[in-house]
Amino acid sequence: MLKFKQKWASPTSFFLGLWRGERSVETGEAWLGRVEGVVGPVLASHGLDLVDAEWHREGRRWVLRFYVDKPGGVSVGDCQAVSREAGDVLDVSGLIELAYDLEVSSPGLDRILKTDREYAWAVGKDVRCWVREPVGGRTEFSGRLRSVSTRTLELEDSDGRTQEVPRGVVTKARLVPSFDRPRPAGRR
Repeated sequence: MLKFKQKWASPTSFFLGLWRGERSVETGEAWLGRVEGVVGPVLASHGLDLVDAEWHREGRRWVLRFYVDKPGGVSVGDCQAVSREAGDVLDVSGLIELAYDLEVSSPGLDRILKTDREYAWAVGKDVRCWVREPVGGRTEFSGRLRSVSTRTLELEDSDGRTQEVPRGVVTKARLVPSFDRPRPAGRR
């Protein structure tokens, strides 16, 4: 997984949900949505898609982490450029009033899928998922993710057969790294 980390400092009077003395409480998810909206044009200008965003405390520091992707993969240069530009845009926006670390990285080859956005991003990719109760006598499934709904994941195996897995019983789903390179002669 490619990763670039850059530190940004701002005033340190922040309590999650209360910004700049506002009386109303904004949920962390709504606030993160506003942050994503501010950073979206920077990502688009580099041809990048936002796979996931995280905001949480690690030790004494707050961390804002963006996972980005694009066809053909993300380079270290992509992460560096986005980190610099996104940091500048966020500083000007005034959405974050405390010291934090901004990290921009690729999602990783075997990323765990958690959110609807991550599942939608993974359509067409190989995944493996586990369920808490058997579905058709099985507790583990793998294949190409063909579609995602709020109710099911549709996977296609290597023989072209499809299987619908109810999302309500999925305990974990992750990408399966695939390498489109021919194997050397004599190796299986």
